[in-house]
Amino acid sequence: MPTVSPRRWWALAVLATAQFMVIMDTSIIGVALPEMQKDLGFSQGELQWVFNAYVIAFGGLLLLGGRLSDLLGARRVFTVGWTVLIGGSIVAAAAQTAWVEVAGRAVQGVGGALIAPAAMTLLMTLFAHDPKELGKAMALYGAAAPAGGTAGVFLGGVFTEWLSWPWIFIIYVPIGVVTLAATKLLPVVESRRGAIDALGAAAVTAGLALAVFAVVRAPETGWGSTETVLELLGAAALLVLFFVIQKSVRQPLMPLGIWRVPRLGSANLAMMLLGAAWIPMWYFLNLYLQQVLGYGAFASGAALLPMTLLLMVFMTAVTARLLGRFGAKPLIGGGLLVLALGLVWLSAVEPSGSFVVDVLPASLVAALGMSLAYIPAMMAAMAGAPQEQAGLASGIVNTTYQVGSALGLAALTALATSQGAGRLGDLPALTDGFSAAFTAAAVIAAVGGLITLLVMRTEKASAAGRQEQPEHAGPGEQVGV
Repeated sequence: MPTVSPRRWWALAVLATAQFMVIMDTSIIGVALPEMQKDLGFSQGELQWVFNAYVIAFGGLLLLGGRLSDLLGARRVFTVGWTVLIGGSIVAAAAQTAWVEVAGRAVQGVGGALIAPAAMTLLMTLFAHDPKELGKAMALYGAAAPAGGTAGVFLGGVFTEWLSWPWIFIIYVPIGVVTLAATKLLPVVESRRGAIDALGAAAVTAGLALAVFAVVRAPETGWGSTETVLELLGAAALLVLFFVIQKSVRQPLMPLGIWRVPRLGSANLAMMLLGAAWIPMWYFLNLYLQQVLGYGAFASGAALLPMTLLLMVFMTAVTARLLGRFGAKPLIGGGLLVLALGLVWLSAVEPSGSFVVDVLPASLVAALGMSLAYIPAMMAAMAGAPQEQAGLASGIVNTTYQVGSALGLAALTALATSQGAGRLGDLPALTDGFSAAFTAAAVIAAVGGLITLLVMRTEKASAAGRQEQPEHAGPGEQVGV
């Protein structure tokens, strides 16, 4: 019988704060990007590295973070992660050049990659004794993500408008110090013996970074140039090497047998395409508001609040109930299609557009689609995994979302730049570039929705909203999608 911690709900508050801050780290920079571009000398195409440096480090190292959490103890890794995140925040805040800023963001991503899987392990340790408590804790922990997104959009605008953009990173220092002091509330998870697959971690992170680098540079060097082709081939070779390593080492980062978990494959594909559509939408919508409509940082952040508030409310109050009633498949597929509809609407933006007509209704439709798809996809990926592999399944699906985000943003930035988004001050050209990005994101979301509805297995949903095994799936059957 697992030990029940009397301080488990206080400990959950610490873990939810970590989730809140990790997600806020991806949203708080959005409205500050134009000011950072002016001060640090980023080109329009290079600007995405402020975001991608974080998600590449975060997504590429999540599996390693999970493995370290298992071997060294989750609380210890959680503490180290926060220390690294604070250090990266200081570097990012103090940066005087573009690439120091990118380096600081990458260090922040390393910290996030240690924090996120350790937090999930600690949550499972605290609440595994009671499925009802675990479900409630997961809901509260999950709600911290949209709350962090909402706070990031608002605070990014406040700090950039009335203080300066470095404050979007300085805020992490006092919050991080308080969180470190509160780690005594967390349970001690014993470390265990084992090997660290450093070569596998290096291969997957380098492969992802090289792929994004190639796509970012392709508009400048040419998609068919020798440089681009060699970079993409190198990225593919590194990712293939990663899977070879996982098959050959005794204690891999990602045991390939995990893909026998029901619907893990289709849920991860949905999450990848969701990230590839949603993150570029959020990125280019920020730029449209500021560079075309002329909004300041605070006004831009306030303009995105309705979308993020809808996300938070719908995810916490509605999606879980729908998941329990209808199951994951229709919500994921339908959510992606609704997101595609919102993106098609956004693609009609005009140089002389307005927030009320061109942005608000379309962004709310897109946010509705995101709120329908995200949590069901996450739950579908984890639901079939045995408890000892739940952390691994969570790490894989989070990695997939971050990979999709980074590659999607790189590809759509290249597309937008080729269609005119690199010509600052030329409002029609900028709008054409942003419209092209919204259209491509809509195609990605629609493809994801259709694939989910066609490929994902339908499984009966329990009252708690967790997915059960289909009755016809035998214990040895491989049901990856």
